[in-house]
Amino acid sequence: MATPRESSGDAPLIRFLRSRGVKDSRVLDAMGRISRARFLPTNEQDQAHEDKAIGIGCDQTISQPFIVAVMSIELALTGTERVLEVGTGSGYQTAILAQLANDVFTVERHRMLSLRSRGILDGLGFTNISFRIGDGTLGWPEAAPFDRAIITAAAPIVPISIFKQLREGGHMVLPLGDAETQHLTVVRKREGKMVTQTGIACRFVPLIGEQGWNEPKA
Repeated sequence: MATPRESSGDAPLIRFLRSRGVKDSRVLDAMGRISRARFLPTNEQDQAHEDKAIGIGCDQTISQPFIVAVMSIELALTGTERVLEVGTGSGYQTAILAQLANDVFTVERHRMLSLRSRGILDGLGFTNISFRIGDGTLGWPEAAPFDRAIITAAAPIVPISIFKQLREGGHMVLPLGDAETQHLTVVRKREGKMVTQTGIACRFVPLIGEQGWNEPKA
Protein backbone atom coordinates (compact mmCIF):
# COMPACT_ATOMS: atom_id res chain seq x y z
CA MET A 1 0.00 0.00 0.00
CA ALA A 2 1.06 3.57 -0.57
CA THR A 3 -0.04 6.89 0.91
CA PRO A 4 -0.18 9.85 -1.47
CA ARG A 5 1.40 13.21 -0.73
CA GLU A 6 -1.85 15.11 -1.21
CA SER A 7 -2.17 18.51 0.45
CA SER A 8 -5.97 18.48 0.42
CA GLY A 9 -8.33 15.56 0.10
CA ASP A 10 -11.92 15.31 -1.08
CA ALA A 11 -14.25 15.69 1.90
CA PRO A 12 -17.29 16.80 -0.18
CA LEU A 13 -17.06 13.63 -2.24
CA ILE A 14 -16.92 11.47 0.88
CA ARG A 15 -20.04 13.17 2.26
CA PHE A 16 -21.81 12.36 -0.99
CA LEU A 17 -20.69 8.71 -0.96
CA ARG A 18 -21.86 8.29 2.63
CA SER A 19 -25.24 9.70 1.60
CA ARG A 20 -25.42 6.99 -1.08
CA GLY A 21 -24.86 4.30 1.54
CA VAL A 22 -21.14 3.64 1.05
CA LYS A 23 -19.83 2.45 4.41
CA ASP A 24 -16.50 0.72 3.70
CA SER A 25 -14.07 2.74 5.83
CA ARG A 26 -10.92 1.75 3.92
CA VAL A 27 -12.40 2.72 0.56
CA LEU A 28 -13.81 5.98 1.92
CA ASP A 29 -10.46 6.82 3.52
CA ALA A 30 -8.59 6.12 0.26
CA MET A 31 -10.99 8.21 -1.81
CA GLY A 32 -10.95 10.96 0.79
CA ARG A 33 -7.17 11.39 0.53
CA ILE A 34 -7.25 12.10 -3.19
CA SER A 35 -8.78 15.06 -5.01
CA ARG A 36 -10.74 13.80 -8.03
CA ALA A 37 -10.25 17.22 -9.64
CA ARG A 38 -6.53 16.52 -10.01
CA PHE A 39 -7.33 13.79 -12.56
CA LEU A 40 -9.71 15.86 -14.68
CA PRO A 41 -8.99 18.17 -17.62
CA THR A 42 -8.63 21.77 -16.44
CA ASN A 43 -11.92 22.86 -17.99
CA GLU A 44 -13.80 20.05 -16.22
CA GLN A 45 -12.38 20.38 -12.70
CA ASP A 46 -15.39 22.32 -11.43
CA GLN A 47 -17.41 19.11 -11.96
CA ALA A 48 -15.16 16.96 -9.79
CA HIS A 49 -17.85 16.39 -7.16
CA GLU A 50 -20.56 15.49 -9.67
CA ASP A 51 -21.52 11.82 -9.65
CA LYS A 52 -21.07 11.37 -13.37
CA ALA A 53 -18.52 10.10 -15.88
CA ILE A 54 -16.47 12.90 -17.45
CA GLY A 55 -14.51 12.86 -20.70
CA ILE A 56 -10.71 12.82 -20.40
CA GLY A 57 -9.74 12.58 -24.07
CA CYS A 58 -9.22 9.67 -26.49
CA ASP A 59 -12.97 8.94 -26.23
CA GLN A 60 -12.42 7.76 -22.65
CA THR A 61 -13.97 8.86 -19.36
CA ILE A 62 -13.24 9.00 -15.66
CA SER A 63 -15.90 6.88 -13.93
CA GLN A 64 -18.49 8.37 -11.63
CA PRO A 65 -17.35 8.33 -7.97
CA PHE A 66 -20.08 5.97 -6.79
CA ILE A 67 -19.05 3.34 -9.33
CA VAL A 68 -15.38 3.75 -8.36
CA ALA A 69 -16.37 3.13 -4.75
CA VAL A 70 -18.51 0.09 -5.56
CA MET A 71 -15.86 -1.54 -7.74
CA SER A 72 -13.20 -0.90 -5.11
CA ILE A 73 -15.38 -2.45 -2.41
CA GLU A 74 -16.12 -5.51 -4.55
CA LEU A 75 -12.37 -6.15 -4.87
CA ALA A 76 -12.27 -6.73 -1.09
CA LEU A 77 -8.64 -5.62 -0.76
CA THR A 78 -6.81 -6.07 2.54
CA GLY A 79 -3.49 -4.46 1.62
CA THR A 80 -1.46 -7.52 0.65
CA GLU A 81 -2.72 -8.11 -2.90
CA ARG A 82 -1.21 -7.82 -6.37
CA VAL A 83 -3.86 -6.18 -8.54
CA LEU A 84 -4.14 -5.97 -12.32
CA GLU A 85 -6.01 -2.92 -13.60
CA VAL A 86 -7.09 -2.84 -17.24
CA GLY A 87 -7.77 0.72 -18.36
CA THR A 88 -5.58 3.21 -16.50
CA GLY A 89 -7.52 6.09 -18.00
CA SER A 90 -7.23 9.21 -15.84
CA GLY A 91 -5.36 7.32 -13.11
CA TYR A 92 -8.01 8.09 -10.47
CA GLN A 93 -9.08 4.47 -9.89
CA THR A 94 -5.40 3.52 -9.97
CA ALA A 95 -4.70 5.93 -7.11
CA ILE A 96 -7.45 4.36 -5.02
CA LEU A 97 -6.17 0.84 -5.71
CA ALA A 98 -2.61 1.80 -4.83
CA GLN A 99 -3.75 2.79 -1.35
CA LEU A 100 -5.71 -0.41 -0.81
CA ALA A 101 -3.36 -3.06 -2.29
CA ASN A 102 0.32 -3.90 -2.10
CA ASP A 103 1.10 -3.65 -5.84
CA VAL A 104 -0.88 -2.36 -8.81
CA PHE A 105 -0.11 -3.29 -12.43
CA THR A 106 -2.07 -1.02 -14.74
CA VAL A 107 -2.44 -1.31 -18.52
CA GLU A 108 -3.69 1.41 -20.89
CA ARG A 109 -3.89 1.22 -24.68
CA HIS A 110 -3.71 5.01 -25.19
CA ARG A 111 -0.14 6.27 -24.78
CA MET A 112 -1.23 9.83 -24.02
CA LEU A 113 -3.51 8.76 -21.17
CA SER A 114 -0.92 6.38 -19.73
CA LEU A 115 1.82 8.98 -19.71
CA ARG A 116 -0.44 11.69 -18.31
CA SER A 117 -1.77 9.52 -15.50
CA ARG A 118 1.73 8.31 -14.67
CA GLY A 119 2.87 11.92 -14.33
CA ILE A 120 0.06 12.64 -11.88
CA LEU A 121 0.55 9.46 -9.85
CA ASP A 122 4.33 9.81 -9.69
CA GLY A 123 3.81 13.39 -8.59
CA LEU A 124 1.62 12.19 -5.74
CA GLY A 125 4.43 9.96 -4.52
CA PHE A 126 3.06 6.52 -5.39
CA THR A 127 5.80 3.90 -5.67
CA ASN A 128 3.79 0.68 -5.89
CA ILE A 129 2.31 1.17 -9.37
CA SER A 130 3.71 -0.39 -12.56
CA PHE A 131 2.55 0.95 -15.94
CA ARG A 132 2.20 -0.66 -19.34
CA ILE A 133 0.92 0.62 -22.69
CA GLY A 134 -0.80 -2.05 -24.76
CA ASP A 135 -3.77 -4.38 -25.15
CA GLY A 136 -5.16 -4.77 -21.65
CA THR A 137 -7.47 -7.64 -22.64
CA LEU A 138 -4.35 -9.84 -22.70
CA GLY A 139 -3.47 -8.92 -19.13
CA TRP A 140 0.16 -8.79 -18.01
CA PRO A 141 1.50 -12.37 -18.17
CA GLU A 142 4.98 -11.57 -16.87
CA ALA A 143 3.57 -10.11 -13.65
CA ALA A 144 1.01 -12.86 -13.00
CA PRO A 145 -0.44 -14.39 -10.95
CA PHE A 146 -2.70 -11.67 -9.58
CA ASP A 147 -4.91 -11.81 -6.52
CA ARG A 148 -7.40 -9.40 -8.06
CA ALA A 149 -8.18 -7.81 -11.41
CA ILE A 150 -10.35 -4.83 -12.30
CA ILE A 151 -11.45 -3.90 -15.81
CA THR A 152 -12.73 -0.35 -16.23
CA ALA A 153 -14.33 -0.77 -19.65
CA ALA A 154 -17.31 -2.85 -20.78
CA ALA A 155 -16.45 -6.34 -22.00
CA PRO A 156 -18.70 -8.56 -24.13
CA ILE A 157 -17.27 -11.65 -22.38
CA VAL A 158 -14.80 -12.31 -19.58
CA PRO A 159 -11.31 -12.00 -21.12
CA ILE A 160 -9.93 -15.53 -20.69
CA SER A 161 -6.30 -14.39 -20.58
CA ILE A 162 -7.00 -12.23 -17.55
CA PHE A 163 -8.98 -14.97 -15.85
CA LYS A 164 -6.10 -17.41 -16.35
CA GLN A 165 -3.71 -14.88 -14.78
CA LEU A 166 -5.76 -14.83 -11.56
CA ARG A 167 -4.46 -16.78 -8.64
CA GLU A 168 -6.71 -19.65 -7.50
CA GLY A 169 -9.23 -18.13 -5.10
CA GLY A 170 -8.82 -14.67 -6.60
CA HIS A 171 -11.44 -12.64 -8.42
CA MET A 172 -12.00 -9.86 -10.92
CA VAL A 173 -14.54 -7.05 -11.13
CA LEU A 174 -15.71 -5.78 -14.52
CA PRO A 175 -18.71 -4.41 -16.42
CA LEU A 176 -20.17 -7.11 -18.67
CA GLY A 177 -22.67 -6.60 -21.45
CA ASP A 178 -23.28 -4.90 -24.76
CA ALA A 179 -23.23 -1.24 -25.74
CA GLU A 180 -26.65 -0.61 -24.17
CA THR A 181 -26.93 -2.95 -21.18
CA GLN A 182 -24.09 -3.66 -18.76
CA HIS A 183 -23.82 -4.88 -15.19
CA LEU A 184 -20.95 -4.81 -12.75
CA THR A 185 -19.91 -8.43 -12.42
CA VAL A 186 -17.67 -10.29 -9.99
CA VAL A 187 -15.92 -13.36 -11.44
CA ARG A 188 -14.26 -15.65 -8.91
CA LYS A 189 -11.75 -18.39 -9.67
CA ARG A 190 -12.77 -21.57 -7.86
CA GLU A 191 -10.96 -24.81 -8.74
CA GLY A 192 -9.96 -23.19 -12.01
CA LYS A 193 -13.54 -22.41 -13.00
CA MET A 194 -15.53 -19.16 -13.22
CA VAL A 195 -18.11 -18.42 -10.55
CA THR A 196 -20.02 -15.31 -11.60
CA GLN A 197 -22.10 -12.86 -9.57
CA THR A 198 -24.03 -10.08 -11.34
CA GLY A 199 -24.44 -6.71 -9.65
CA ILE A 200 -25.77 -3.24 -10.41
CA ALA A 201 -26.41 -1.80 -13.85
CA CYS A 202 -23.72 0.53 -15.20
CA ARG A 203 -22.47 2.22 -18.37
CA PHE A 204 -18.82 2.13 -19.49
CA VAL A 205 -16.91 2.78 -22.69
CA PRO A 206 -16.18 -0.45 -24.62
CA LEU A 207 -13.18 -2.64 -23.83
CA ILE A 208 -11.16 -2.62 -27.05
CA GLY A 209 -8.70 -5.40 -27.74
CA GLU A 210 -8.10 -8.94 -28.91
CA GLN A 211 -10.41 -10.35 -26.22
CA GLY A 212 -12.84 -7.44 -26.18
CA TRP A 213 -14.55 -5.34 -28.82
CA ASN A 214 -12.98 -4.52 -32.19
CA GLU A 215 -11.39 -1.13 -32.74
CA PRO A 216 -14.08 1.27 -34.05
CA LYS A 217 -13.71 2.15 -37.73
CA ALA A 218 -12.70 5.72 -38.45
